[in-house]
Amino acid sequence: MARGPDGQGGGAGFSLADQLFNADTLRDLAQDYAVLPGFDTARFHSDALGGLEGRGLLQRLDWIATCVEAQLPKAFPAMAEALEAALPDPLDPSLTDDDFGRFIHAVPGILAVRHGLEDHRDRALDLIYEATKRFSMEFYIRPFLNRWPDQTLARMDDWARDDNYHVRRLVSEGTRPRLPWAANITLDPAVPLRFLDVLHADSTRYVTRSVANHMNDLSKVMPDTVVDRLRNWQGQGRQDGREIDWMTRHALRTAVKRGEPGALDLLGYRPGQVNARIEAMPASVRIGEALEFAVVLEADAPLPVLVDYRLRFHRPKGPAEKVFKLKTGQVVPGKPLRLTKRQMLRGNATTYTLHPGRHGVIIQVNGQDVAEAVFELLPAQS
Repeated sequence: MARGPDGQGGGAGFSLADQLFNADTLRDLAQDYAVLPGFDTARFHSDALGGLEGRGLLQRLDWIATCVEAQLPKAFPAMAEALEAALPDPLDPSLTDDDFGRFIHAVPGILAVRHGLEDHRDRALDLIYEATKRFSMEFYIRPFLNRWPDQTLARMDDWARDDNYHVRRLVSEGTRPRLPWAANITLDPAVPLRFLDVLHADSTRYVTRSVANHMNDLSKVMPDTVVDRLRNWQGQGRQDGREIDWMTRHALRTAVKRGEPGALDLLGYRPGQVNARIEAMPASVRIGEALEFAVVLEADAPLPVLVDYRLRFHRPKGPAEKVFKLKTGQVVPGKPLRLTKRQMLRGNATTYTLHPGRHGVIIQVNGQDVAEAVFELLPAQS
């Protein structure tokens, strides 16, 4: 489940911030810094723990970094040396995915930006390079891309070929145009394509997932470029066939929802004559109940189909739509393809708000609208 930078999400009363930053995790971090001469672990633990209340996730990270900084040398080169000395062991280099690291180890990145960005660029980038082997520095490389684009990109040319896959992932993830939670970067979004040309052939899913997410970001502003690049990568044959197929689908997920012809064509879903109808659509549904309907597709020739549906919401200020996946399949002449869907219309959905009124369902096949039906959304049962 997606959670915002305030650390809230999940069930009632759940706090990701409390799960990540508490007495136990701060005690672990204190032990890392215990290797530094004169570092008072008890003082750090008390100060850091006492300042957590009322702060969200990212604010807690800043506070913890401030508590660490209070006991480090003031001059950044010496501070960076101390931070590197206190780093835990690198993340397991034999793994290939799902090893993001612990949020408590973001401190070096925060302090690299806070004290190294302006006057100690190269030393700060060295620190980020080492720290990202323990926890992803994707948030903290971005200020350097904005302040020192040429110099930071030159580093990334080397990092894209680094032996450590966490360093390689940083190159793709840190340059994403729309990295969740992170500060914007002013970089021309086409510039990092030179890195993705290298990284798309990576041997680890952790890196290739980042490349696919990066390409999905790009597809929102450069859809034709993304399709052309993915087609080129497929032709190179440098990546395992199944992996490049997965990357292509993942990279084009937003373009497919928008019905971009180039994206659909690359995935093998080409326009074709298809007859469609919506069946079993109720005339009305209440908020909090399920909308159930069926879609029947027929074609005169075999046709691979990617079927989505859009809910058209009634809104006081005008209609809005949201795309949902339905099914991929094959329509065969003489054998109608029947698909069913049960969509809960929750009043407390996190991504949209429901208002009573006339709503619609639009069926989309291979990027083309082929059928539509309407229903009345009634207020929740009191």
